[in-house]
Amino acid sequence: MPLLYDKRGHIGIVTLSRPQARNAWGEDYNEGLKELLPQLEDDRDIRVVILTGDDAGGAFSAGADLKNPKTHTNDSAGDFIESLPKRRRHQAMNLLSDFAKPLIAAVNGYAVGIGCIVTYCCDLIVASERAEWRLPQVALGILPAQGGTVRLARWVGRGVAMRVAMGFPLKAEEAYRCGLAQWLVPHEELMAKAIEVAEHVASLPPLAARLAKEAVAFGMDGTLREAANADLYRFMALELTEDKKEAHQAWRERRKPVLKGR
Repeated sequence: MPLLYDKRGHIGIVTLSRPQARNAWGEDYNEGLKELLPQLEDDRDIRVVILTGDDAGGAFSAGADLKNPKTHTNDSAGDFIESLPKRRRHQAMNLLSDFAKPLIAAVNGYAVGIGCIVTYCCDLIVASERAEWRLPQVALGILPAQGGTVRLARWVGRGVAMRVAMGFPLKAEEAYRCGLAQWLVPHEELMAKAIEVAEHVASLPPLAARLAKEAVAFGMDGTLREAANADLYRFMALELTEDKKEAHQAWRERRKPVLKGR
């Protein structure tokens, strides 16, 4: 299985591992994520997940396997339409975007094509100085799938997204400057920083962290009024949790809260 998983306390680490092909994307990644992510959602001990690429591959992910002649090829429009429900449910972009817990991308090198898009389907991005985002699809006669350019525009704005869509690379320093990456570190410090960020997130009341993620993600899809109204219900639900009571009491007593995710 080219999708590796490691558990460190409340943190899950998922690694794209096909180093002989620069961690190129395959259907086995989709199948692995389809199987693994629901398990991580059900594991109450996991509060945050890091997604990264095998550093032995020299990239986060080099994107689709273009050496396979069947890549980006459909023989029948009818078969393609029939496959659409499965594609929507099981594509990595939707699996990651719909994941309920905070998700951190640790981008350790080139993130190309689908390997580029999946990084900004995560919630936070920690970038190595070697990171570089590329969308080469238009040059191949196709386009970034599953809302790949619109997803990027929501992070960095229309102009930068259009430039990347036209095949211009986005290097690590600019990605950090325009807000795509929230942290930029020397390459050898990448995983340490990603784990530091994850440990902070894991230290938060997990239900509140999940609903904060949901508020940002869903709020981007509607109006400000809709987002504000939805937050009223999220706030009310969190007021009823044990963790809310414990976090407030711990603040008053100037101690670290004991959080249970309840």
